[in-house]
Amino acid sequence: MLDLDLIRSNSDLVRQALKRRGDGTMLEPILDLDTRRREAVHEGDNLREQRNDVSQRIGHLLNESKRTRDKDQAKELSIRVENMKEAMRTVGEQIKALESQVRELDTHLSSILLTLPNIPLPNVPEGPDETANIVVRTEGEPASFDFSPLAHWDLAERLGIIDFERGAKLSGSRFYLLCGAGARLQRSLISWMLDLHSNEHGYTEIYPPALVLQEVMQGSGNLPKFNENLYRDEEDDLWLIPSAEVPLTGLHRNEVLEPGALPKNYVSYTPCFRREKAAAGRDTRGIKRVHQFDKVELYKLVEPERSQEEILTLLGNAEEVIRRLGIPYRVVQLCTGDLGFQSAMSYDLEMWAPGCMEWLEVSSCSNCTDFQARRSNIRFRREHGGKLDLPHTLNGSGLAIPRVMIAILETFQRPDGSVVIPEVLRPYTGFEVINPE
Repeated sequence: MLDLDLIRSNSDLVRQALKRRGDGTMLEPILDLDTRRREAVHEGDNLREQRNDVSQRIGHLLNESKRTRDKDQAKELSIRVENMKEAMRTVGEQIKALESQVRELDTHLSSILLTLPNIPLPNVPEGPDETANIVVRTEGEPASFDFSPLAHWDLAERLGIIDFERGAKLSGSRFYLLCGAGARLQRSLISWMLDLHSNEHGYTEIYPPALVLQEVMQGSGNLPKFNENLYRDEEDDLWLIPSAEVPLTGLHRNEVLEPGALPKNYVSYTPCFRREKAAAGRDTRGIKRVHQFDKVELYKLVEPERSQEEILTLLGNAEEVIRRLGIPYRVVQLCTGDLGFQSAMSYDLEMWAPGCMEWLEVSSCSNCTDFQARRSNIRFRREHGGKLDLPHTLNGSGLAIPRVMIAILETFQRPDGSVVIPEVLRPYTGFEVINPE
């Protein structure tokens, strides 16, 4: 969520930042609601001050009435007290009406603020969409073949490790089964990535629930923006997570982190669920874009001044996974028009898939600045008794499993249809080659 003080004090900056993202949200309704709210709060404060003053005067009059022996004077004082009380009952009703008005304005204001995306950082390249993204660097050379490499959907079926037909029979389109060595390969990737990030990169492993409260989904920035792409259990009002980023953001919701608690580095494996409505008709073959998939997520909460340094660290940790697998990849910086809703800047990691003949995004590493912390009410202190501040949150896949499997299958396939397992995974798989059935 954007800082309302920033919108109020520097609306031109916010307006220009939203324009850079291609967001046409008008700030005037927000500023109008904010003005009306502050006026109502000010009027209510004045009335409360008036009521307090009159209450003190009533107390003085009552004491004076008790002390006087003049019946006429006591009667006059009593009448004055009752008149003042009656006037204060009216004031009390006005205060209640103003409090109700403030609550309504708060709700309306919050509902609009929740729809505003994060502001891009100054070093994010300008551009309307993904065509303006910048390839920062490319690592490794695509494998050369003396045969025509197969796409993973053909290769996997011949190997008997992915069953698309039975996946669809169970759950419909964009679902699949992993069988035998395919299931073992996925499990091995997850275990190896978790070990790498926790043992060598210093992350604490977390296994969170896959169902979260609406407030948690809202705090991460997924609601209300992506409502149509999320799965929900209506009876209990719980939401299936699209990424471990959601529960990891909610982990410290409504908390104050004490001095020395930052940075916090988490790694988490979870299943992820996305309806993919926005991608209808795209990438319908294979396992590139599906409704349920597994992912290892990296997440950081850091002091604001360290977030630009830490995003590069997180990016490097995700890159290390690809590097050790021995698959060519590239780093792409996203332009303003292609940033995710929560992101102030992002780098995508894309692995080369020679069968599909395309770069596959396997991680999007993002600095969300204080956007998620404000929505989730996460605060920290730099020193004991010091003022509260908002941490910055960062996240990135480390990595998304299906697309990594695509790249492995297509990169390391051999003419006979077998696939060689990358060396780093062999202690986990227990085999070196997947052979055709």
